[in-house]
Amino acid sequence: MRRGGTWVQRWRVPLGFLVAALFIVLARPRPLTLAAGGAVAVCGLLVRAWASGHIRKNDALAVSGPYAYSRNPLYLGTFILGLGFTVAAAGGWLLFFVLGGIFAALFLGIYLPVMRVEALTLAKLFGEDYERYAAAVPLLFPRLTPYGAGDGRGLKFDMNLYLRYREYRAALGLLVGWGALALKAFLAK
Repeated sequence: MRRGGTWVQRWRVPLGFLVAALFIVLARPRPLTLAAGGAVAVCGLLVRAWASGHIRKNDALAVSGPYAYSRNPLYLGTFILGLGFTVAAAGGWLLFFVLGGIFAALFLGIYLPVMRVEALTLAKLFGEDYERYAAAVPLLFPRLTPYGAGDGRGLKFDMNLYLRYREYRAALGLLVGWGALALKAFLAK
């Protein structure tokens, strides 16, 4: 994928921060929602971390690790992380559905187009290998059994890739967001 990308690709992270700020303003977190949402968000964070250690952007078609189950495990991790943040922020069902609607609109409006653009780029880069992979592996939500084609099957998680792509920033973002929600819950008492 070229450096600039589409406007949607360039603005997805800033828009995510904007929505996170809106969530914090609207949030009515409680200890139970903080704990449940935090557990869900950590699962999303782990999926993102796992994925970042298996992708060699534009150099090789990623089919190992979580890429054997989903073509977009980084975005799947983002989805799970956002769902966890939604649960953590919502102190009741009505707010959960309001915040969930905002999150769903952001995710569908930003990440679905990004996944389509990236799929076109990968098809150009990797041709038939990508076409076979795309036919067998779902766009986002994972299949139950791993995809077994390609020469990426034996690749292991590479911590250097995790660090190169600065995936630790997602963990820092989660800590800041969850901390803000925890502070809001504490001050509301």
